[in-house]
Amino acid sequence: MSAGDLATIKEMLLSSGYDEKAINYYLTRPNQGPLENADHVTELTGPCGDTMKCYIKVDQGKIEDAKFQVLGCPGAISAAMALADLVRGKDLSGALEVKDGDVFRELVNIPDQKQHCIRLAVKTLAKAIEEYREKR
Repeated sequence: MSAGDLATIKEMLLSSGYDEKAINYYLTRPNQGPLENADHVTELTGPCGDTMKCYIKVDQGKIEDAKFQVLGCPGAISAAMALADLVRGKDLSGALEVKDGDVFRELVNIPDQKQHCIRLAVKTLAKAIEEYREKR
């Protein structure tokens, strides 16, 4: 993608209500999966049709790493990328305590109609942790 294309995408997202931090997560996708040697992988599709696959690597009860593959809009991608950053290093119970509002604050701002994207990311991670615990 050219610098001009990136600038156009960024301007469109800014005018739609995304904060610079959310846009950066979308453009750089620092926690885009898959994650090699993941201890658990799960997938969830939201009511809007966005689909997330969550990979977690657990070491001594803590999330060593988390990555997502997302088929969805900028809101879904930025929410998943931010959530992975928020839970890395937390124990499993602590990761389950990360809620929608925590992800929203990390993103600073996304459009109101994209709040469901944050819920999908949080639910997908919770499902991965719950399934991981069931297997152990």
